[in-house]
Amino acid sequence: MNGSLVRPLLATVLLLLCLTAPDATAVQREPGQRAAPAAGKAAHTAAAADWKGPLSTRGRWIVDADGNRFKLKSGNWHGASGTWTGSGSPDEDANHHSGENSGRMPLGLDRASIKEIISGFQELGINSIRLPFSNEMIHDTRPVTDDSVAANPELRGSTPLEVYDVVVRELTGAGLAVILNNHTNTTRWCCAVDGNERWNASQSAATWESDWLFMARRYRDNKRVVGADLYNEVRRSVWDDPNWGLGDNHDWYAASQRAGDRILTEANPNLLIIVEGINWTGIPVDGLPHERPTLEPVRRLSHTLVDSGKLVYSAHFYDYTGPRHTGATGIGETSDPRYRDLSPAELTATLKRQAFYVASESDRHFTAPVWISEFGIGGREETGAKQRAWFENFVDELIRADVDFAYWPLVGLHENGKGNGWGLLHWDAAGHRMGLYDGDDWRAGAWTRLINAEGRTGHIDPVARWSMLSPDHGDFVASRRMRALPEPDWDRGARKAACPDGQRLMGLSHTGNRGLCSDVSAASLADTSGGHEVVTDQRHVAAGQDWASGYTKLQCADGQFLMGYSVRGSAVSAALCVAASPGKLGAGGRTVWFDRGDSRGTAPKGGDFADGHYKGQCADNEYAAGIAYTGRLGSSRTPDALYCRKLR
Repeated sequence: MNGSLVRPLLATVLLLLCLTAPDATAVQREPGQRAAPAAGKAAHTAAAADWKGPLSTRGRWIVDADGNRFKLKSGNWHGASGTWTGSGSPDEDANHHSGENSGRMPLGLDRASIKEIISGFQELGINSIRLPFSNEMIHDTRPVTDDSVAANPELRGSTPLEVYDVVVRELTGAGLAVILNNHTNTTRWCCAVDGNERWNASQSAATWESDWLFMARRYRDNKRVVGADLYNEVRRSVWDDPNWGLGDNHDWYAASQRAGDRILTEANPNLLIIVEGINWTGIPVDGLPHERPTLEPVRRLSHTLVDSGKLVYSAHFYDYTGPRHTGATGIGETSDPRYRDLSPAELTATLKRQAFYVASESDRHFTAPVWISEFGIGGREETGAKQRAWFENFVDELIRADVDFAYWPLVGLHENGKGNGWGLLHWDAAGHRMGLYDGDDWRAGAWTRLINAEGRTGHIDPVARWSMLSPDHGDFVASRRMRALPEPDWDRGARKAACPDGQRLMGLSHTGNRGLCSDVSAASLADTSGGHEVVTDQRHVAAGQDWASGYTKLQCADGQFLMGYSVRGSAVSAALCVAASPGKLGAGGRTVWFDRGDSRGTAPKGGDFADGHYKGQCADNEYAAGIAYTGRLGSSRTPDALYCRKLR
């Protein structure tokens, strides 16, 4: 077709689409609710407040400061990210999603006190809150209106950020964990082609990172502010897709990696770094490529943060969306199945492929906790059989997989039982609450089953960590000690990769520049008082110990181990060797060739760290001490062999 005709058509399609979950689906939500009796006796006791922050991860589990599992049983208290739809005056309630005007704050503060709302959360049995905000909110100096905080008069004259501060303080004071969620750039309802598609859609990446450093520092002293959920539902704009690993300014993998490391090193080392998968790519028209990638790309390219044990992945699921369905009706609707159209067996397989595998497969470079940070459904007047069945089935899947979750949303507004029925708790203009457990909400049974489900509890033992190095487009130095050097550029002009502190290099790919690190079978090998050496020649290859005859060997000295490497293009440039503590490294060694096929042993751990490329890997009880390559005609000087030596 003629490009001048196609582009306006595609722009029109995309501008009208709801590309994501509940944030853009007013037409899918059932707007009404029948009246319900006043709130009765609480169905759950208050969330336990005896856990100790900060949180971290051990394998697929989130743990508290004592090493006990802390399952995120969460809900979303939305509003501070905006409820205005983007058209008409923001002062008019009718121009806000479902008529719910949050006043640029967490929803409901005009109708109920913060303490009453939090008490409702505790009755639901949750222990944590995902608290969305917008970048615009951070800089908004306009005081909230008196009417918007009518039930909380002490907040009069406050800016939205100051209200957010109070909400964080009250939530954490009640024993709840808070996850900061950068939901939007602008303070308006998410999510379509609305200027909030990417972290840098309506602002620069530098502004986005600066705002995150500001927010992370702001709550640094509050150990119950536990996470930084970096951005919500990254998706396509009118003309461009986000991607996972291409190295351009739409690369969500690279942007989240950089922001996460900056938060940990410059602002708040206590926070979990939460990275959501990509929500949508492509044109939602039958016959054209389109999909909801979620966490599928993580299997091939995972994050390695500068601090191990801080990464959590997240994904969103709703009945009306699908693996290749935007959730739209009419324009933008395709013939692809929605999640509610899948059989229970198909739903199980799809969820595992798109997200749950990250937590269910152990000892992989991608193994991490999975937090389903949004799922939900219409309330009392949702009568669709498929919709209801999906919710029951999805709750069963959350229970079976024992993954962390957050319901969307917790708070809604109603008048005479009518309103946006998705919330679990609703307040009318007179301050009367309509709750999940008032006896007429069909979701109550499934929610109770979910909150009370048996799962892994108690102490979680430390596990071996496996990490990917991917200097695909630039430096990938995950070591604090190397970053802190007076001159951290240890091979100027080359792309450098280094394992996180406490880990050692275990594997390399023949092409593709990927590496694998781990602390398996050994605690940290490094001598904290020792130094490092950048090896660019064969100075440490002893006479009579040529472990790769005819090849150039970058070998560490005795008492050193490989912690990193550098490349120029696809060619090996240098080996990064670090001094080990006395008595930790053994002698002797073997050559692992991987120039003509994989050589990773039987049942290797760590997973496929270089999809589509030959790989070599030392055994769990070994360490890498050298890299061999050839400069012969026709060779690109890519890694051909590893020198693997025994640990003591």
